[in-house]
Amino acid sequence: MEYEELPAVFDAFDAMREDAPILHPDFASYRGVAAVPPVPNVHLQTRMGRGDIEQGFAEAEVIYEDRFAMPMQHQCYLEPRACMIDADPSGARVWTANKQPFGIKASLAEAVEAAPDRITVLPASIGGDFGGKSGLIDEPLAYLLSQATGRPVRMVMTYTEELGAGNPRHAAVITIRSGLKRDGRLVAQHATLIFNSGAYAGYKPTVSLAGAEAACGVYRTPHALMETSYVYTNQIPCAHFRGPGWVQAAFAIECHIDMLAARLGIDPLEMRQLNVLGPDEQPPTGAHWRNLRAREVLDQCIDMAGWHSENRQPNVGRGLALTYEHIGNGRSGAIMSVDETGQVKLVTGVPDVGTGAHTVFCQLAAEVLTIDPEQITVEMGDTSSAPFDSGSGADRVTYVAGTAVEGTATKLRDELNGLAAELMGWPEGSVRLEDGRFQSAEAADSLPFRELASRAARASGGRVQVRHEVVLEEHLAERNVTAHVAEVGVDPETGQIDVFKVTSVQDIGRVLNPRLAEGQVQGAAIIGLGYAVMENLSIEEGRVTATNLGDYKMPSMADVPVFQQAFLDSEEGPAPYGSKAVGEVNICGMAPAIANAVYNAVGVRITDLPISAEKVYEALQARAAGGRQPPP
Repeated sequence: MEYEELPAVFDAFDAMREDAPILHPDFASYRGVAAVPPVPNVHLQTRMGRGDIEQGFAEAEVIYEDRFAMPMQHQCYLEPRACMIDADPSGARVWTANKQPFGIKASLAEAVEAAPDRITVLPASIGGDFGGKSGLIDEPLAYLLSQATGRPVRMVMTYTEELGAGNPRHAAVITIRSGLKRDGRLVAQHATLIFNSGAYAGYKPTVSLAGAEAACGVYRTPHALMETSYVYTNQIPCAHFRGPGWVQAAFAIECHIDMLAARLGIDPLEMRQLNVLGPDEQPPTGAHWRNLRAREVLDQCIDMAGWHSENRQPNVGRGLALTYEHIGNGRSGAIMSVDETGQVKLVTGVPDVGTGAHTVFCQLAAEVLTIDPEQITVEMGDTSSAPFDSGSGADRVTYVAGTAVEGTATKLRDELNGLAAELMGWPEGSVRLEDGRFQSAEAADSLPFRELASRAARASGGRVQVRHEVVLEEHLAERNVTAHVAEVGVDPETGQIDVFKVTSVQDIGRVLNPRLAEGQVQGAAIIGLGYAVMENLSIEEGRVTATNLGDYKMPSMADVPVFQQAFLDSEEGPAPYGSKAVGEVNICGMAPAIANAVYNAVGVRITDLPISAEKVYEALQARAAGGRQPPP
């Protein structure tokens, strides 16, 4: 076999040049492609904003522009991707470490040209996900090998394969040009975002990264435009990591806000207070948001952090970031039953990827049924037995699947109320379930939940069962906002950064489980810490240079700072009991808060991640030698 070596492009800007080789010559024939963008190798372009950007810059008294670069970041789950498939003439059974069983079923059926109803994806524990375990990797190959051999086939990626062939966070270059009044008020912002998609665009060439909308932040900007390009290159394909697009956009806009403040001689906090959106103001995206509490989050965070304290040591600094995310949508359902022992069982198609989703489901159902959550068991169903679910991801689970669970529990309660009336001879419609007991407004006696539920199950052939499904695919107007203050020390002799304290405040609506919420906040912050100061899935000539987790640096326990966090007391979210999302947004503010803190500590600005000791040292040396420095 002879191979012809073709020209390659690894940089997104090189790939967009007029003379660049076209990497997907048949792109126009791809499913879902309505039009081919006019720029070479760009597979998708999006625009959003409000006002008239040219008018805005004409009205500005000063104009500044900054450019930021972010690398790829791997999810670094401890369990690499793994699957086992048993394909025989009757169908295929699939076990895979994947957070979207129904999505995998559909994708696998298409890839191997099999009927979807002949494939069943069975429950499997997932050893970490962080957004990375959703699409196909080895499953089609395992299916075909199993089909050819007549035996089950298991495939487990090594971590060298994971780092070299996974689907990491997109590298990005973001340029923001802002027009302002001299007092610091934003008038116009034009953000240009370039995402390096790699070779195959995460298998979704027409799907954008939702977080691109955050490139102008949570600020009052009457004239705003965000233009985003997604570019094919000859490198590892990128897909979803928690906070896709949101993390990159947050780093750019929150560093840019500090840099604008420094140029105008304004405190970074005052710059944000001057421009932050109020509850009913239109955001830069031009959309309508509801119940935005950004100023409250900001004020509470700076109070907790002691922002105005002057008792600081040399080379120690504080940095601030104010970030947000949306709440995902989708479809889900649940089955709930009670057996002759009075035990309640909940069947869901949602895998628990470590977020505590199943615990929250028990809480939601128990609240409706007024019983202890321990009386409810959760069973992860397969794709043949559980209702369809869009999968874990996009900060959707509590809203979408939680709403389905709440509705299912309500159906079961109503069904049991009706059966209680029949069994007890109580008037129809008079029964209510309160404090774990069925009682009638027309009778003095009552029965515990377990006793009456078991009688109802026996009278119904051994089980009372209900099913409920929801379709929640409209985009929500709510946003969950987080503020971070990072405190760092910088060694001016080496550039080494020590992030020793992080303060954060979140508006996540009603907190359903404080312990789980705190874990989500801190876990997300550690991901953001790694992205800020050490993680970089570097590429040389299209190949990943880090081939193991010894080469790919990520935070350990020794790197974890002291955390203090708080949640606003709010019940304004769209999810059950007024809750919102909590997981992803807490990644977003860490890198810009740390970058801003480094500048506050030693006066050098790093605009390309990670903020390594080498970059800080070189910037300090260049400043000492009188060399050119990046803008503040």
